[in-house]
Amino acid sequence: MNEIIFPTQSTKTLVKAVIAATLISVIVFVTIVLPSEFNRDPTGIGHKLGLTVLAQDISIAIEPQTVPEDSIHPFMENETTVEVPAHRGIEYKLQMQQFEKIIYEWSTATGAPLYFDFHGEPEGDTTGYFESYAIATTHEMEGSMTVPFDGSHGWFWKNTTNKPITVLLKTKGNYQIKK
Repeated sequence: MNEIIFPTQSTKTLVKAVIAATLISVIVFVTIVLPSEFNRDPTGIGHKLGLTVLAQDISIAIEPQTVPEDSIHPFMENETTVEVPAHRGIEYKLQMQQFEKIIYEWSTATGAPLYFDFHGEPEGDTTGYFESYAIATTHEMEGSMTVPFDGSHGWFWKNTTNKPITVLLKTKGNYQIKK
């Protein structure tokens, strides 16, 4: 019979592998995990890679009253209803500064679905440009957003039914309601 011989690693090779794995894990922890999870960036690499923003998003979800240092808008919590007329659309906008955060939740009172476009329009833009963050037809949505630019950000809801639909909207974050 043929014997199968498995190669064995020397102790020296195993020690080298463990040391290499430990060094790699320390480097990953210091350069990626600390900046993205704990907003600690001893090397500055996390900031250059944009990872410290992730930790700020987590902090607003855990403690929504966290206000970014450069925010011009105070922290707000708001709950409102928006009536979307039959066969019409309506917009609800928030004025926000770049990198301000919002946590939102909306649902229709009757469970009837609405077409919506969650989007932003850059401040001062006269071309009509807007950037959509989410487009769908549903009766509810929740999430959070760090806005990519100064301007108005919000929802366009369109009702394709024969009856008005009421939307209950809850928001938390740094913004100003745009009338």
